[in-house]
Amino acid sequence: MSTIIQLAIVLGIMVLVHEFGHFAVAKLCGIRVEVFSIGFGKRLFGFRRGDTEYQIAAVPLGGYVKMAGEMTFPTNEAGEATASDPGDFNAHPRWQRILVALAGPFANFILALGLMTGVSMLHNEVQEYIDGPAYTDYISVNSPASRTGIHSGDTIVHYDNVENPTWDQVAIRSLLNLNQTIPFSFVHDGQRVDTKLFIENKGTPDDFSLDNLGLLPKAQNTPVQVDALEPSMPAAKAGLKPEDKILSIDGLQLHSVPALLTYLQDEAGKPASLLIERTVNGATQTVPIQVTPELAPVPGGNKDYRLGFVAVQPPVKVQRLPLGKAIVASWQFNKKGSLLIVEVLKRLFTRQVSVKSLQSPIGIGQQIHQAAQMPGWMPLIGLMAYISLNLGIFNLLPIPILDGGMILFLVIETIMRRDVNQQLKERVYQVALVCLLAFFAFVIFNDLTKLNLFTKLKP
Repeated sequence: MSTIIQLAIVLGIMVLVHEFGHFAVAKLCGIRVEVFSIGFGKRLFGFRRGDTEYQIAAVPLGGYVKMAGEMTFPTNEAGEATASDPGDFNAHPRWQRILVALAGPFANFILALGLMTGVSMLHNEVQEYIDGPAYTDYISVNSPASRTGIHSGDTIVHYDNVENPTWDQVAIRSLLNLNQTIPFSFVHDGQRVDTKLFIENKGTPDDFSLDNLGLLPKAQNTPVQVDALEPSMPAAKAGLKPEDKILSIDGLQLHSVPALLTYLQDEAGKPASLLIERTVNGATQTVPIQVTPELAPVPGGNKDYRLGFVAVQPPVKVQRLPLGKAIVASWQFNKKGSLLIVEVLKRLFTRQVSVKSLQSPIGIGQQIHQAAQMPGWMPLIGLMAYISLNLGIFNLLPIPILDGGMILFLVIETIMRRDVNQQLKERVYQVALVCLLAFFAFVIFNDLTKLNLFTKLKP
């Protein structure tokens, strides 16, 4: 229920802004707006002011602005479009109608820019390693990465088409190239090695992480520090204490819990030698400890080899930028996000990205719920900005029914200096509507099959 409420609120904001863009420009152009609706289907409640009915409808998965004469195409005896009412949408010049169509997506872009500007000005927390050089912490044994010859402590200097990538770019380029081979270069012992890496993913795109490749980022320069211990687990039994720093495990210096856990899985439960730095009465001591990992439950219902402690979180970078710099930072964030969305669309058409990677409101709702549970505002606001960009760009696609389809027809008519045959236009809209509904049904079904409900129904 909380996921449904969160989804309704976020999509409601996105749709409200999008439709307000259409509404505001239509009003400025003198077009009569008959209905401004958040949601589809049966009207739940609303009010009328002037010529416009403002309403909330039963299905909160979108919305619309209904303009007078927008979807009616009266013609004269010569087959040319006519409009007797000066307030009708089709009675206005084509350039005004193009502006009205552009206003919705443009409003979504403004919203995304505003959201990230606000985050950058107030409190933007970013883990330091994400935007830094791609230093590796640990390379998992028998993983796709290990087969390239890369070692723990090496630096990735080329990934797909990016030179000197950050870990953020490595993650993005990986998702764009699932089950494909990409150019891959790293520096080992001061020497650059140019090779290729297969981005192996046996599950769905949602299941992918860099751990699948055996690439564990160096999350910090300092050792892993113990924050708390789990009773009756190996770490507590071996004598670890809060504030202990793990300098090494079996002589290997690791800097994050994921790297440490991956190493324990590779060793399959063998006893490990820890070198601990501990402060006692103001003096720093180095203490060797022997510990045997235990196979214990982890989130998701599986079991992994664990020591049983909670670590101090890696350092984060907190940004509070002045307005000018916040706008620039927001512009860069949204520019990167927009280019990524466009690239995904291109790869969909070239079959480099599966349609199954797309998400319906069900999948979006799950992401919103996860982001809302994360600490800080950045995960949720960043996701909202990204959804707003998606909505704006998707609506600009030259598909009839969408804003981009309307713009395409209007541009064609402007070039031809006459209207497209109205019956042909109606048939194109009808076919596009059916195709679009079928597409959404497929994406929704794809998301439904990922839910735990279907997993539980399996024998």
